[in-house]
Amino acid sequence: MEKILVVNAGSSSVKFRVYSVEERATLQQVISGQIDGIGVRPRLKASGTGDEKLIDRSYDPNEIPDVASAMRVAGAWLRDVQHVTFTSIGHRVVHGGPNFDRPICVDEAVLADLERYVPLAPLHQPNNLAPIRILLERFPDMPQVACFDTAFHRGHSDVADRYAIPDKLYAEGVRRYGFHGLSYEYVAERMRELMPDRAGGRIIVAHLGSGASMCAIQNGRSVESTMGFTALDGLPMGTRPGQIDPGVVLYLLSEKGMSPAAVQDFLYKECGLKGLSGISNDVRDLLQSSEPGPALALDHFVYRIGLYTGYLAASLNGLDSFVFTAGIGERSAQMRARIGEKLGWLGANIDPEANGENALRISHPSSRLGVYVIPTNEELMIAKHTLAVLSAAGSDDAVHRRTA
Repeated sequence: MEKILVVNAGSSSVKFRVYSVEERATLQQVISGQIDGIGVRPRLKASGTGDEKLIDRSYDPNEIPDVASAMRVAGAWLRDVQHVTFTSIGHRVVHGGPNFDRPICVDEAVLADLERYVPLAPLHQPNNLAPIRILLERFPDMPQVACFDTAFHRGHSDVADRYAIPDKLYAEGVRRYGFHGLSYEYVAERMRELMPDRAGGRIIVAHLGSGASMCAIQNGRSVESTMGFTALDGLPMGTRPGQIDPGVVLYLLSEKGMSPAAVQDFLYKECGLKGLSGISNDVRDLLQSSEPGPALALDHFVYRIGLYTGYLAASLNGLDSFVFTAGIGERSAQMRARIGEKLGWLGANIDPEANGENALRISHPSSRLGVYVIPTNEELMIAKHTLAVLSAAGSDDAVHRRTA
C-alpha cells in the first residue's frame, strides 16, 4: 500500500507523520511522532492508530546533535522497527518566495532556489530544507514535495501585496507574503466540511502559538494577513516583536552599534512575549505568574489581536466568523475569553461553558459574531498536497510549475 511520510522540521524538533493512501485517494494516518530537544535532551516519541504508544525514548545529546541526525534516527526506527516503506515524502517549507505559489516536486534546482530565502526566514527555512537535502542525497529517486506556508496567500490583490517602495524592489521579491498558510488552508477546508453555510463568508482565523498571525478569508481564499515579507511582522509572538517601526531597527544599527546579524538574532529570539515579560515566551508560564511583566505581555498580546481584528475586518468589509486555532487558540480557554472581550464591538459574546469545553462553537447562541475553535492539521494538508502533486506529475509542467 502506498505510504506518504510528512516531515515538519524546526530548529530543535522534527515532527513526522505517516499516512497510508486508501481507496479513492483518501488518507489514513498510521503513525504520528516527533524528536524534540535536539542537541539538548533528544527524545523520540511516536504513537500509532488509536493513539497507542509505539516508542518513548531519550537519547544522549551527542547521538542527536542536529536535524540531520534526528532524521537518520527517526528514519531508521520507521524502517527497521515499524517496517514502513515510503513511496513519497512531503515537507513543510515556510518561504516559497516569489517563484513558488503552490506545492512542487523538489530537485536540485528547486532546492537551490529555496535556499535563497533563508535570510527571510532564518528560524525556519534552514531546518525545513535540511531534511530535503539529506533525503535527496541518500534517496535521489524518492519523490519529495515542498509545501509552502506562503502559497495560500499568493492570490492577494496588488494593493494588499505591495509595500510603498519603488517597483524595482517589488520585482526583486520584496513584497508581503504572509505565512502559516498550510494551517489557514486546512481551517478553510474544515469549515467547508463542518459549517458549509459559513465557509463562504467573511472569516478571520487567528493562528495563535509561539508563532502567531491572523488571516482574513473570504470564499475560502486568503484576502489579507498580518505577516508580511518575513515572519517577524504582525502580532507579537513568543520571541518575535510583531509590528515594529523600521526606525527601531535603524536605531539599533546606528545608535546601539549592533551588527545586522545581531539585530536579526535580537528580533527573532529576544523580543515578543519573552522580551516584554522578562521571564518566558510561553503563555502558560505567563498565565501562572503574578508579576507585572508577564501581565503586561499578555495584555499587549490581547490588545494587538484586537487591533488586527479591526484591520482584517476592514479588508473584508465586515465579519461573519472568527476562528481560533494552533496551540494557544486551541487549548487556552482563558486567552480565548480575554480576546473575546476585545471582539465585543463586533458582536462577539463568548459562552463560558462552551469555551471551557473547547467546543466547536464557543460563542453564545445570541452572539452576532460566530466564534469557533478548529484544531489545525498542517501535516494532513501536506499529505494531501503531496498526493495531488504526484498524481499530476505525468508531465514536466506539472512537476516543475512556477509562477512568472
